[in-house]
Formats: sequence, structure tokens, C-alpha cells
Amino acid sequence: MATDEREHFSHTSNEFSGILDNATAIVPAQTNNYSTMADSALNSTSYLAAAQSSELPSTALHYLDVAFSYIQMIPGSAIIIRYIKTSHQNDPVRTVIELFLFIFAVRYLLAPTYSTKKTKNVPLSQEEIEDLVEDWTPEPLVSDVTDFERIENERRPVIVGPVGPKVKLQSGRTVTNLASYNHYNFANNPDLTQKAINTVRTYGVGPCSPPGFYGTQDVHMRSEADIASHIGMPAVIIYAQSFSTISSVIPAFMKRGDIIVADKAVNYPIRKGMQLSRSQVRWYEHNDMEDLERVLQKLVKEGQGKPLTRRFIVTEGLFETTGDAVDLPRIVELKMKYKFRILLDETWSYGVLGRTGRGVTEHQNVDPTNVDMIIGGLAGALASGGGFCASTEEIVEHQRLSAASYTFSAALPAFLATTASETVNLLQEQPTIIQSLRENIRTMLTQLDPRSDWVRCTSCADNPVMLLVLKDTVVQERGFSVADQEGVFQDCVDEALANGVLITRLKAMPSPLGVSPRELEKEWQPRPALKVCVTNALSKKETEKAGIVIRHAITTIMRGKKWQRQS
Repeated sequence: MATDEREHFSHTSNEFSGILDNATAIVPAQTNNYSTMADSALNSTSYLAAAQSSELPSTALHYLDVAFSYIQMIPGSAIIIRYIKTSHQNDPVRTVIELFLFIFAVRYLLAPTYSTKKTKNVPLSQEEIEDLVEDWTPEPLVSDVTDFERIENERRPVIVGPVGPKVKLQSGRTVTNLASYNHYNFANNPDLTQKAINTVRTYGVGPCSPPGFYGTQDVHMRSEADIASHIGMPAVIIYAQSFSTISSVIPAFMKRGDIIVADKAVNYPIRKGMQLSRSQVRWYEHNDMEDLERVLQKLVKEGQGKPLTRRFIVTEGLFETTGDAVDLPRIVELKMKYKFRILLDETWSYGVLGRTGRGVTEHQNVDPTNVDMIIGGLAGALASGGGFCASTEEIVEHQRLSAASYTFSAALPAFLATTASETVNLLQEQPTIIQSLRENIRTMLTQLDPRSDWVRCTSCADNPVMLLVLKDTVVQERGFSVADQEGVFQDCVDEALANGVLITRLKAMPSPLGVSPRELEKEWQPRPALKVCVTNALSKKETEKAGIVIRHAITTIMRGKKWQRQS
């Protein structure tokens, strides 16, 4: 029995000498004691001989003996020790990795368990629930009216009677009206008025049904054909509301995953349409064609090797928030180069730009068929209502079933459709009315921009909606904030009205919902501006006089004590 134990002990000593050998190869000797022990282990047949040959204390030798005895009691320990020895000799790094994984596994198994489900709800009694509901106050749907807005609402003039170049206010005063888009005075044209009356007698005041549900009448089809012929596009679809035209067209063709490249200065209806589409929106600096090309190049590079998506460039003909015109020839060139589609909003340019009022395509000599979709408004210069989308037959027919505003809104009243057709024909038959409007624009401009020390005009030369912003030097010298500039212009509006001229100012776009204050600071907003809407219904002398009144009103306000502070 003793002989078997000695043989077993001798075999175990050989295994342990191999472990010491491996440990010596991995970790350099730190002291002469460890070095002596390792060297002895290489030539010894027992681990005790190796340990005794070293200078370890007797206590350490005892603990080594006890530890090794416990290891030998584990079933399969000899196999594990032999595996470790062989593994370490073949690949020392592997031993370190396996040791790390072993420690991690042991720690993971011994770690306390926990649930990822957050079910720690505090139980409440019915009385406590009722108390919490009673104390809860919901957030308001709209913000409180500010003092500035309240004063503005109280001062807002109310017109009594028809809208024309001269209007009567509720106060009884008659003033010159330069605050409406009645640029050609079509609203007071007796022939148009009579034709509208005849249409009401024939068709009634409204269709009372969406176009796809028995709301389409022959006058609607005639108006669509007249506008398509005027613009030079294959087909046109008419919407009942101008605002919801482009905000319905965009989501009808652009979905989640599609790409929209938009000018930072596009108007609010375009922004609502892009929000409804849930498409990916990339912005480029206002009217900066170099920045636009940079964005297009980046998108094309990012899309290489990926599934094709619909890609659009969205911009305006005349920008509502700045008054300047788009560089359409350059955008068409970039569209062809990078394979994008163009959606052009001509709400403010159709009926105004071009020799016959066809819009920016005629004004800049661009073939309208190079633009995929042209959106226009009928509620401004044409004195009608609603809007339209001009494009190919396929694109137009798609909107009759997919555009929300067209499908779920009542059709345009017949008399407004008739008015649209008649005003479009007048622009083509009498181009002199467009020329007379441009003469009044030049007359008004000469009284404001070059002669005023305070404001400059940002609108293009042929835009009848003149936007006047404070000069940069004035803003810097007086340290005006955006709110200060709005206050200045509201005082200018009141001063001009007191002297018999009705004008208005450009309002900031509503803030998008669900946007944090920090993100809101990054949102593009137009500069505060005065808005002067020129009409050809006034003579050159009357237009000049109104311009002088506006200029003097601005000077009076700027020289007053209220806004005389320094930066």
C-alpha cells in the first residue's frame, strides 16, 4: 500500500514539475529563490524535492503539500494538468486567454441575477389615483399670447367692403392699400365680377363634395386645361386650397427613405409637406448653387452601392420669405448632372414673372418640361382661390387618388375656377397690364431702397411684393435683436397707417412641433421685414406718394426716442 502511494506521489510530482517549468517560461524569475526552485523542478522527480531544494519556509512547503493533495482529490485533475501543460508548451498566449475566460465564466455564473423588466410599480389605491388626476394640469396646446401679440391684434385694421387700391376701414377712414396681393386689381374688375355672378347662378356657390366624389364640374376641367396650356405642361390638377397644394403634393410622391434637398429659405407649406412625407431632408444655403452641388455630390457618393431611392430638389420661384428669385437654369443643370427631380413652387411667381405671367420658367427662359412638377397659386395675383400642380399625365393622375388635400377636401367652387381661367386669359391677351405693374414696382423702389438710410429691399426687381429689412449697419450700431426689429417694423406699420397707407410686415414661421429649444435655435427663420405689395391700380404719382409716406414713416420711427439706444 505504501509502495502504491509513493508511485502515485512520484507521478504527481512529475506533473507538478511540468507546471513549474511552464510558469518559469511565462513569468521571469523575480528572485533567486524562485529561480532555484524552478531549476530544481526541471531535474527532480518530485515536487517536494524541488521545493526543499529552494529556500522556501517550512510553512510554505506545508501549504503547497496540502494544496496539491486537494488538487489530486479532484476527479480528472491529472487530465486537466496534462492538458494545461501541453497547451502551454504549444501556445503560451492561449493559456493566458483561457485563464481569463475561465475567470470570467466563474464570475458570470456567481453574479446575482436580475430582471430587465421594470415591474416595480408602486400600487396605488383608487382614492390616491383620483387625487393625482385631480391635481394634474395638462400642458396648454398653444402658448400664452404675448404683450406684443396682444397689442398687434388690438391694432389690426379691419376692411369694410371690397378689396381694392383704396379701402375703407372699420374706423371710417379710407386709406391706400399696399397690403394685399391684388396686384392687377382683378378683384374689382367688372367683367370678372359679372362672369363670377353668372357662374354662381348656373353652378351654385360650391360643389359640396371632393373632386373624386362627384365634386368635379366641367369648369374645373376647363380651368385645368387653360392653365396647362398657359404654362406649357402636358397636364394640370387643381386643388381647393393654396396652402395645402404643395403640402399634399410632396407626401404624395416622397415617402420614408426618400431624399429631399431643399433651400433653407423655403416657405412654411413646403416645410409641412416635407414633415408629412417623413423623407430624409438635406438643406443647402439659400440660393447658393455651390453649396447645393456640394450636397448633391455627397448624397450621390453616400448612395453608391445602395438601393435606389427617389431624390428631389425642392425650391421656390420667388421666395416668400426673402423676395429674391431662384437660379433655375443652374438647378436644371445640376438636376441633369446628378439625376435628381425638381419640384418648383411658383405660388408667388406664377402670374407675376415672365412676359405673359407664366412664371420663372418664362422669366429665365427655361423649358418648363425640364421641371418635373410646378406648383402654383391661384389665390394671389389671379384673384381666385386654390392652387395647382402642373406635370405629366401620369403624375397628375396619381395625385387624384394619392394627394390628401385633393381626395378629402371639397372641390374648388365653380365661380373661382371660372375666375382663374379668365384671369389667365387676360394675362395672355393683355400683357400690358404686367408691364404697368413693373413700372409701378420701379417707381416704388426708387422711393425706398436708394433713398432710405435705414432699410434695403431684398426682393428681386420684378417682384411686386417688396420686402424691406434693416440695413446690417443699423442693426449692429443699435444692437437690435430679432424681437427689436419686429417691434420697429410694427411701429412703422402703425405710423404709415396713421398717414394713410396700409402696409404690413413679414411674420416669422410657426415653430415646428416637438422641437427642443436648442434645436429651435438652429431652425432657419426669415429676417424681420416690412412687406409692401405694389399694384398697377394706382397711378405712377399715387405710387410715388405712397412710397414717400412709407419712407418718412420709417425715418420717424428710427429717429424717435424709443429705438435710439446704442449697442
